[in-house]
Amino acid sequence: MYKSPSCYFGYQGPDRISVSQLLKVLVKVTIHIINYKFMKISETVGIDVSKLVVDVRIHSNQCFSQFENSQKGFKRLYEWALKNSGFLRGEMLFVFEHTGLYSHNLAVYFSELKVPFTIVPGLEIKRSLGISRGKDDRIDAAKIARYAYRLRDEIEPYRLPSKQLLELKTLLSLRDRMVRQRAGYKTSLKEQKRVYKSKGNHVLFNAQESLIKQLSKQIDAVDKEMIGIVCSNDQLQLIYKLIISIKSVGQQTALFMIAYTDGFTKFKDSRKFAAYCGIAPFPNSSGTSVRGKTKVSHLANKKIKSLFDLCAKNAIMHNSEMKKYYNKRVEQGKHKMCVINIIRNKLLSRIFAVVNRKTPYVDLLQYNT
Repeated sequence: MYKSPSCYFGYQGPDRISVSQLLKVLVKVTIHIINYKFMKISETVGIDVSKLVVDVRIHSNQCFSQFENSQKGFKRLYEWALKNSGFLRGEMLFVFEHTGLYSHNLAVYFSELKVPFTIVPGLEIKRSLGISRGKDDRIDAAKIARYAYRLRDEIEPYRLPSKQLLELKTLLSLRDRMVRQRAGYKTSLKEQKRVYKSKGNHVLFNAQESLIKQLSKQIDAVDKEMIGIVCSNDQLQLIYKLIISIKSVGQQTALFMIAYTDGFTKFKDSRKFAAYCGIAPFPNSSGTSVRGKTKVSHLANKKIKSLFDLCAKNAIMHNSEMKKYYNKRVEQGKHKMCVINIIRNKLLSRIFAVVNRKTPYVDLLQYNT
């Protein structure tokens, strides 16, 4: 006999239960957990997120309401959706577009509540629903709900990255803005010094030089903070060291790879990430009349693409293996940009290879006699 509190596993019988009774309760609880985990999505809720409010539409009955873009508003949104949909929490999928800061708190709220939700690029929704005219938040919420309902069997619930990865991504965005601002001040200062005389323009020159120095100082501080975040996590630190072990792949590329692959859990292989960052070539042909060149798509993460472009050009200059390969393919008649793109993909493949096998890159060319 086992003594059990009356609320244990929801059991409301006597304080003492037999082994067989306990097993029956455990079986019921296990079945309930399995059914909840693999519950089929029967309803979708589309959410159009803006700065101050969120517009919400339930697909099946087209119920609509508007809530504040705040924690209080999110709570009211969730309670309203449960009441008006008629489905259980595990049977509903909340869907909204990625709008940066405006949608971040909503994603955090659903993640903490362990409610199925997903974040979809706005362009994907727009292109999937055909031609539309005008724009209205009410209509947009309905479009999002309809899009998700059509693909409810294929959409996977979104998993919010860890706090460290979110901080890393935010700092990378901040650093990128500061670098662009510094470059702008450097360019304008250079042109002004070429045109204007130093005499009588001390304030003009000194103000910009001071801003450039301050931005450089803050960029270094952000770099140190990002390295600190990576080093505080053993797994991220290992991945970082593995990536920078590859010739011509530097600190910024490694940090961007860690942040935008969610610690190499978001993309299964290098091919999928190559398509994401715009270095994977796609065919451009149809029937017998269209015979376009195979080329990369402009729908990509341009920042990561530019980083891999710098890595590839650096490899051509300083890596004897890549330099030899580049010269050989150009001599054979390959276009230079095509060869550079091949080298981008080579570096990306090496990054995924070292991370997957958890061993640093080894330059085998130095052992070739």
